[in-house]
Amino acid sequence: MFNHKPKTLYADDDTESVSLLLRLRLPTLVIGLFLGIGISFLTSRFEEVLTANVHVAFFIPFIVYLADAIGTQTETIYSRDLKSGKASFHRYLIKEGAVGIIAGALFGLTSAGVISWWFDDSRLTWSVGVSTFFAILLAPIIALCTTKFLSDLKTDPAVGAGPITTVIQDAVSIAIYGIVSSFFFLS
Repeated sequence: MFNHKPKTLYADDDTESVSLLLRLRLPTLVIGLFLGIGISFLTSRFEEVLTANVHVAFFIPFIVYLADAIGTQTETIYSRDLKSGKASFHRYLIKEGAVGIIAGALFGLTSAGVISWWFDDSRLTWSVGVSTFFAILLAPIIALCTTKFLSDLKTDPAVGAGPITTVIQDAVSIAIYGIVSSFFFLS
């Protein structure tokens, strides 16, 4: 008879207390803390390739940043549209998938060109270019799916999607870069 849907609580710095803001923010940040430690363990798994060519380490922040930036744009725009009720997950999935492909190709090729000129090392060029492409390709999809998942849980996606998407995307970017670099440097 009564259809009672749980209401999503949104963080609003203008009207909500600090204690509520912390209660809304801390759970995803604590998850991010432990997953961030996991990323350190993941990175250590690629010690051999980092030892083979120290230049590989130079581009970890670059690849992680670009993927995070693209993902952050996606989750921010999608979160805003979810609150307004105008978001279509399927439309976003198609369009953000296209954004990932195009931006990945653009940034992958650009970074490969710069690295080829800078280091004159084809293995490093390919490692960074291919990794940048795949990390950026997946970034909007990861951001979109994480934001949708949190929204479906009736959690404010603007609060949770950023930290969770970032840590997932960081792990994916590092795994991609480590695997691709291992292929080019250790094969």
